[in-house]
Amino acid sequence: MLLASYADAIDDERYDEWPSFFTEKCLYKIISRDNQRRKLPMGLMYCDNRNMLRDRITSMRSANVFEPHTYRHALGRTLVTDGGDGSIAARTNYIVARIMHDGQTDLFSTGRYEDRIVEAEGKLLFRERVVVTDSTSTDALLVVPL
Repeated sequence: MLLASYADAIDDERYDEWPSFFTEKCLYKIISRDNQRRKLPMGLMYCDNRNMLRDRITSMRSANVFEPHTYRHALGRTLVTDGGDGSIAARTNYIVARIMHDGQTDLFSTGRYEDRIVEAEGKLLFRERVVVTDSTSTDALLVVPL
């Protein structure tokens, strides 16, 4: 339910809800599969607490200049295992299409989510969400969270 609700909020442009899917102290990172494999820490986006996530949305709404667009997520099967530290570890493949304001639709990103999910605030939340993109090439329009 958490994974589907997360994608639904982004797809429906309810970006202000995005930080509420995470614990206060959290990790959200977008990194290419190549950089992850080579253990290179640099990613395309990095936030390590809920306030940074909020700042990301504020910046997107008021400071960033970009052509209007929306996403449509297609989520694959989720592999769930014991995280070993009281968390749930989950891996989910994804495909994200980007729909531009003129209706043009493109395959924007493919990859997988590597999640650590915990119970907090009476519900399941992401403690970590690492988005591992299949491609090392990313469009300059990566302003909306994946």
